[in-house]
Order: sequence, then structure tokens, then C-alpha cells
Amino acid sequence: MNILERFRVTDQVAVVTGAGRGIGAATAIALAEAGADVVISARTEEQLRKVAARIEDAGRRALVVPADLSDHTAAAGLAQAAAEEFGRLDIVVNNVGGMPPKAFLDTTVEDIAQAYAFDVGTAHTLTRAAVPLMKTGTVVNITSAMGRLAGRGYIAYATAKAGLSHYTRLAATDLAPRIRVNAIACGAVATSALDGVLTDEALRTRLEQATPLRRIGEPWEIAAAVLYLASPAGAYLTGKVLEVDGGAETPVLDLGIPDL
Repeated sequence: MNILERFRVTDQVAVVTGAGRGIGAATAIALAEAGADVVISARTEEQLRKVAARIEDAGRRALVVPADLSDHTAAAGLAQAAAEEFGRLDIVVNNVGGMPPKAFLDTTVEDIAQAYAFDVGTAHTLTRAAVPLMKTGTVVNITSAMGRLAGRGYIAYATAKAGLSHYTRLAATDLAPRIRVNAIACGAVATSALDGVLTDEALRTRLEQATPLRRIGEPWEIAAAVLYLASPAGAYLTGKVLEVDGGAETPVLDLGIPDL
């Protein structure tokens, strides 16, 4: 088989969460271009419809499911929706999560619980619902470089992302050999989460200079990594966290939180 053919997922079915924009949208489109039909979900239907049009332009089918995926019932329902609409499920991309930064003394136990529920709980809920419907398949969790780096203001977010990274290793062990589970630890990527930063040229320059590759990542670069992990090209990987972060070894965004 030609090596490029090993990156195809022809006639497979994927579920991508957080697919209305940014990394999720780029991932859904990439999987479609590689041959998959895709269930896409996020809060905003208008955004999802635009992504669905791109999927259909690639010659594949899209199922749009607007939902608040902090509702675990809604998250679990995506697996069944894939099976009912397309008759199978092969790929799950868990891409929802996040938590606004806060100083340590402003971070409550409820903040940490909320971050875990959204970042780890939603991924587990969808994955748990998907596994009985998958003959074989792959799960890709989108986590963050902050899950291994230490920076002020990230205690709830980064702790949850670290949890998702280790969840990936544990789930891979539980689900082997039938289902592979991997993750991507993203660095700074040009998505809506960085919109406030990217409008400030001085701050953008500092962020770029703090990244060894001296630039911010693009959503398609994360999507390309998802495709690698989800396709036959990545068939010998499970339980791994692929770092796609421009080489970052320290946080690239200093929030300027002072000493206590």
C-alpha cells in the first residue's frame, strides 16, 4: 500500500466534539477529506452548519448535533447518533474542555471540579458510550501542553488537562487491543481561545518569542496529528500523548500574576 493511503480513513465514521470552530472544525474537515463521515457537535448550530458544508464539499456526509456537551447525557448521545445515522462508529475525537485562568487563592474547589467534569468527565462519558458500538477503532483526546508545564493561573485548567493525559494512558490499557486511545497535547494554537491575545501585537510577539519555533500553531496542524493517530498510519500507537506545541518547555503565555 502507498504510504499516503495509510493516512486515509475511507468510509469510517467519526464523532468530533467542539467542532464548530478552531481545532474541532479543522479536525472534522480533515477526517472528511481523508474519507470519513462525521458527526459534529458544539453549542452553536450556525457554526456547525458551516463546517458541515465543508465536509459535504469533500464528498462526505455530516450529521450536525447542536448540544451543550457539559451535559453528559448529550455527550453520550453522540455515539448513538453516529450508529443510527451511519450504521457504525470508528473514531472519537474528544475536543471540548477549558477553564478560565485564575490566581491560586481565587480558584475554588468548585472550579477544579468543573474543570475535571468538562475536560475529563465529558471525554469519559462519550468514550464509554462509544466503546460498545465500535468493533475496532480509535479515540483521540485533545489535551494541552499545560498538562505538563507549570505556570501561574492555570491550576484548575492544567490539573484537568494533566488528568486527561493520564486518563488516555489508563483507557488505552483498559481498551487494548480492540480500541486505541491516544492524545494530543497542544501548545498555543490560533483559535478563538487566543483571540484576545492575538489582537495585541506586543503580546502576540512575546508569545511567539516564547515558543521555540517562534510562531503560533494553526488548527490544521493539530488536525493533521489527529488524522495520523486515527488512521492506519498510527496503528502501532496507543496510550501515548503526542506533543504538538512548537517545542514549548515552559508556558508561552505569562499571565502576570504576582507573588502572594
